[in-house]
Amino acid sequence: MESSSVYRCALITGASSGLGAEFARQLAPLCDVVILTARRIELLQELAVELSEASPDINIHCLQADLTVSEDIEALFSSIESLTLTPDLLINNAGMGDYGEFSSSDWPKVNAMMQLNMVALTHLTRHYLPAMIINGAGDIINVSSLASILPIPDFAVYAATKAYVTSFSEALRIELRDHGINVLALCPGPVHTGFGHVAQRGAHRNVTPGGESVYVSAQQVVAEGIRALRRGKARHYPGRRIAMTAVVISLLPVAALRLVMGRRPRRRLSL
Repeated sequence: MESSSVYRCALITGASSGLGAEFARQLAPLCDVVILTARRIELLQELAVELSEASPDINIHCLQADLTVSEDIEALFSSIESLTLTPDLLINNAGMGDYGEFSSSDWPKVNAMMQLNMVALTHLTRHYLPAMIINGAGDIINVSSLASILPIPDFAVYAATKAYVTSFSEALRIELRDHGINVLALCPGPVHTGFGHVAQRGAHRNVTPGGESVYVSAQQVVAEGIRALRRGKARHYPGRRIAMTAVVISLLPVAALRLVMGRRPRRRLSL
């Protein structure tokens, strides 16, 4: 009997919590095998139990890896190869931020952010893309951000890394047009996950214009992302307010955008 699943094997990075865990929950019924990877193995194992109870027919593998470390990425490739698995769905979700003025930033954290948000995402895509091309099938979701179309003071490096993700996704999509492979840049605005806690410095938190009204749930972000991927969209901004904001931003001239971002609420940090 043939499988009715949409994907043979999905690889989800940053799957221990937040959007990654939600991707696992919503994609599990569509997959034969789900590979979960993150730094916190105990959280992956708890999620695996939850997924197995909800979808008893899927196979779930939990692989610990710190994707800011190149050796861990290579070890992840080896572990997946030893399982004789080749992902035909790649969810590049793992990411981190840093809120505060660049001049007072901690370089190891900034470097780790660039390694995770850009280098690891690119490395994983490069590793698994050839097999997708050979098989003539496969999908990729690169989790970017609304920040990718904005130069955001106090989020300067984070926004720049997400600009890379969105641009990379758009270009890759064009390259793969004739191979039957979809690439989606998923660009959410504010979402209540563990991201904000990791991004903040001490007691200083990001000030979000619009407050709670602009937040979108992780469940909605993932549901809209999967639907956008299945529809072959190139880019998607989850939530009506965020989608409208993206349209307005795209229409603003650079001078106006600079003026708006210059007046964005900030909390300056001392050196």
